[in-house]
Amino acid sequence: MQKLRVLLKKLNDFLAGLPMTIVGGVALVLSFVLPRIGQDNLSWQNFVHWHYTYNGRVVHGGAEFWSYLAWITVIICGIPMLYLAIWRIIHNKGIAKINSALLISVAMIASISIGDLFAAGEVAFIMSVGALLEDMTTERAQKGLKNLIGLTPKTANLIRNGEVTVVPAETLTVGDTVRVLPGETIPADGVILSGETSVDQSIMTGESLPVDKTAGDEVYCGTINRFGAIELRVTKAGEDSSLKKMIRLVEEARQNQAPVQRIADRWASWLVPVAMMIAIICYFITGEINRTVTVLVVFCPCALILATPTAVLAAIGQATKHGVIIKSGESLEKLGHIDTFAFDKTGTLTHGRLNVTDTVAADGIDREQLLGICASAEMNSEHPLGKAITACAREEGITLQPCENFVMTLGRGIRATVGGKAVCCGSESYMREAGIVVPETMSSRCAALRQQGKAIVLVSCEKKIIGLVALADTMREGAKEMIGRLHEMNVKTVLLTGDHKTTAQYVAQQAGISDVRAELLPEDKVRLIREMNQSGAVCMIGDGVNDAPAIKTASVGVAMGCMGSDIAVEAADVALMTDDISRIPYLKRLSKATVRTIQTCITISMCINACAVTLSVLGMLTPTTGALVHNAGSTFVVLLAALLYDRKFDGKGKK
Repeated sequence: MQKLRVLLKKLNDFLAGLPMTIVGGVALVLSFVLPRIGQDNLSWQNFVHWHYTYNGRVVHGGAEFWSYLAWITVIICGIPMLYLAIWRIIHNKGIAKINSALLISVAMIASISIGDLFAAGEVAFIMSVGALLEDMTTERAQKGLKNLIGLTPKTANLIRNGEVTVVPAETLTVGDTVRVLPGETIPADGVILSGETSVDQSIMTGESLPVDKTAGDEVYCGTINRFGAIELRVTKAGEDSSLKKMIRLVEEARQNQAPVQRIADRWASWLVPVAMMIAIICYFITGEINRTVTVLVVFCPCALILATPTAVLAAIGQATKHGVIIKSGESLEKLGHIDTFAFDKTGTLTHGRLNVTDTVAADGIDREQLLGICASAEMNSEHPLGKAITACAREEGITLQPCENFVMTLGRGIRATVGGKAVCCGSESYMREAGIVVPETMSSRCAALRQQGKAIVLVSCEKKIIGLVALADTMREGAKEMIGRLHEMNVKTVLLTGDHKTTAQYVAQQAGISDVRAELLPEDKVRLIREMNQSGAVCMIGDGVNDAPAIKTASVGVAMGCMGSDIAVEAADVALMTDDISRIPYLKRLSKATVRTIQTCITISMCINACAVTLSVLGMLTPTTGALVHNAGSTFVVLLAALLYDRKFDGKGKK
């Protein structure tokens, strides 16, 4: 029995393929055209001397014979449809046994029963063409996935004991050192140890231009090294790499189907009984079996079956082009109904790393001197503030002096000897404890900067304050514009963060968000999301492990897939594979466009069906002409849905 099922599946797949569908289409066209060409103009038909009995009549070679070529189409295109209908009757439960494939099979069999082979073949053929069209759209929509898989590196240049060895890329482990030459694909996520280059990372982030990289910068598996040779230390390899994560996310997008995608089969649960009832009533009133069969033919929900999943898959492909991975059609549909967008702060609205934002030097001290002394003293510090100050000085090319006698007081500050002079760096209270007087002007400036949510490091040299350095997590480029676009769509925005209220309010003010909830634990975020979900659909956007519960709780969760934690990405419905959050408005516009396209397709389909059923009952359509009108409309609807893939968006929400 198992071998028989496998054999039937192979036969079904063979018949449903493009080559056999083309054969069926050619046979259908010939069965329609040849009988309508005059015998005199087709005298070569007289060479056909076969004859056989069909429906009690003797059929001879010639025009009448050619009409039976439609049997080829019925067999090639009808068997897969009949196979699907029977399979669903056997395996589906309850009302799901009544499905669209069953209605199409009934219409096909009814057409055959009255001898209208062309109508039967056409219903089957158009459905086969529609299925192929869907496959082609799916293939195109998943082009990003194929590019990702194609970019999976096969080998890597492993450096071990000073020697370079070519090894399979999947054998790399965290900590390995790898050399990547110009034109090669980067074999694993890593940090550049030496060398400068430009990397084409469009497949990961959607950026159109190569990105300059140097020592200390991160690079991602599957991206292409365009220019210089680099050496990198592997930080993620194999299944943990960014490329593999992307592939898994896109695979989920292919496998997860939204309820809207199964609308045809849900509607078929009442379409089939309604079609049968109308057909039976039509027969009893008119007494004409042709009208009854025509009703069944035009009732086939071809557009519903094909247009909706085509639109969803095309939209997922559209998003992939912009570096956005949508895991399911359901998520895509929900995005259009979002009332509130809730944002995490660190790593989402901001870059998630400290940067020097202000330097205030005392009289007689310039900025370079201040930053150089502070960075020299902090160069041995493991504190994030000290590391950020040292990194800033090095980026600006400031020469650091040797540091001696380094001592750190946890959470307070440090002291060290720089250039033979005693240097202290830390808070106001730390300075006062060390017996260092903080001038009133400097203290006032500290207070003003703290109101902006910035961290302050006072710097003293030889017991005298020489200035201060302020640091903050800076706002992402385009964040304010993105929030403004959401407000233009009449969408609420709210900031949910675990940071101090002062810092949160300053960032929210910069971004244009008026509703701020600060000093939140992960469970607090979940509670607030649940409360907001009661009054409308909420989308949570975050990047950290602490955001994952809220992301999962929201109607739709969006993770910063490039910079965010794996846990947040796995919990989310949508992943931004770039740190450009200005694509949030684009997602909402894409969702609305998809829903509108689906609604338009359904409306057109229903109008075509209503008109065709009316004309069928009145006897103005035959099974043949009914199939032509109905399926021509269905093909138009499918093409309309497929065009969504090439809809012009700028990736930020504008058309």
